[in-house]
Amino acid sequence: MKIAIGCDPNAADLKNILIPFLGKLGHDVKDYGSDDPVYANVAFVLGKDVAGGVCDRGILICGTGIGVSIAANKVKGVYAACVNNVYQAQRATLSNNANIITLGSQVTGAELAKCLVETYLANAFDPSSRSAPKVERIVEYEKGE
Repeated sequence: MKIAIGCDPNAADLKNILIPFLGKLGHDVKDYGSDDPVYANVAFVLGKDVAGGVCDRGILICGTGIGVSIAANKVKGVYAACVNNVYQAQRATLSNNANIITLGSQVTGAELAKCLVETYLANAFDPSSRSAPKVERIVEYEKGE
């Protein structure tokens, strides 16, 4: 998969740990940088590319993971989930079809972050699952239906 990754300056160290890890997992990585202190800016650009199909999935990082999640979810077609444990990382895909996960560099250590990313990327949404109607309702609402 082609994975988009970006962050604010506070999270650059974690992003730089995750990039080679993603490569070792066999993914192509597009780095959206870490220089802009206004985390919303990287979230909007990365989100547009994930929603538009330039990248298959995305990872955004800020201090808590909350700010980039809120910002990314303002982009039409983005379904970003802030994950803090392996179960959330798994369910972000399986139950919610999230196309972006967000992490907090100040609350998530590097080894846990690797586990969260690997778990998230190892799963795929099943459109025939019992979660499918719930996810479809979110998509319908976004379309104004």
